[in-house]
Amino acid sequence: MSDIDVTDQSAIADLEQDLASAILGAPDEAGLEEVRIAALGKKGSVSELLKSLGAMSPDERKVMGPAINGLRDRVAGLITHRRSALKTRALEARLATETVDVTLPVREAAAETGRVHPIAQVMEELTAIFADMGFSVAEGPDIEDDFHNFTALNFPPGHPAREMHDTFFLPPGADGQRKVLRTHTSPVQVRTMQTKTPPIRVICPGRTYRCDSDQTHTPMFHQVEGLVIDKGAHLGHLKWILEEFCKSFFEVEGVKMRFRPSFFPFTEPSMEVDIQCDRSRPGEIRFGEGTDWLEILGCGMVHPNVLRNCGLDPDEYQGFAWGMGIDRIAMLKYGMSDLRAFFEADVRWLSHYGFRPLDFPTLAGGLSA
Repeated sequence: MSDIDVTDQSAIADLEQDLASAILGAPDEAGLEEVRIAALGKKGSVSELLKSLGAMSPDERKVMGPAINGLRDRVAGLITHRRSALKTRALEARLATETVDVTLPVREAAAETGRVHPIAQVMEELTAIFADMGFSVAEGPDIEDDFHNFTALNFPPGHPAREMHDTFFLPPGADGQRKVLRTHTSPVQVRTMQTKTPPIRVICPGRTYRCDSDQTHTPMFHQVEGLVIDKGAHLGHLKWILEEFCKSFFEVEGVKMRFRPSFFPFTEPSMEVDIQCDRSRPGEIRFGEGTDWLEILGCGMVHPNVLRNCGLDPDEYQGFAWGMGIDRIAMLKYGMSDLRAFFEADVRWLSHYGFRPLDFPTLAGGLSA
């Protein structure tokens, strides 16, 4: 400030010109702030001029006061204008580097990217259908003992299902007995009959294990079995339940079913069940129409020996049971050709065949809607 004659208005004009050049030349807001402090800060050039007014005579103050105050106001106005211009330029530069390609597909929300596996979906569908008929869901352990998996179900010693080539046995325990990965969910029926008092109406969905691996078999697969125990249960009840299930599950108005004699150690009489379908279109099966037949499940009246093994009197109670592969009926309903794809964890496959997480199956709203 010692170089500026506070009474020389031309010197003040030169200072204003220098400050205007510095303000307009500031490259960014940080540089502009440095200029503002140098001019209008406590020790800035314009602030020092304002301080000098106190030492002037009244006549000088009348002339220089308006000049110095005008300088301050003009410099402050230039700074404000320049700051606004710098903000606009910074925003334009940011927008230029953060452009959005409006031709890209809209990103799905996080809640929409996940998918429910078809097996889980079909289990929900089964539960909805049978719950409407008054059934509850029963569960049991995947690792079973010989009694619950074989003996209680009337499998005689030496039956092929007890052999290593059909079954996954675990090493013998301290008691010398070998546990087994359950080959069906029938042990859940046994445990239910041992712990519940009839009438019993349950379905038993879950994982099962067998030594199979090809296009329609996997070492681990899913099965659902149903059990009804009562004093007056008979095959007419079983036929109605299976017909209602097939109509609801395949979402058709009606189906024809064919019951063929068969053999299972745990039921007597035993039957295989075929369902009406149309296979005239390559790679497509339609249910409830056509003249073809497709085996879909096995069933029968619970064998008296099974009732006795579970502590029930076959002279007082009787019942029926059925079982089917969940993976198989999922393949039939949703047009999947290879069972192994269910367990390959391919997100592309799951994205195609999976279900949205909030689409719960209901009989009123539609099972697969």
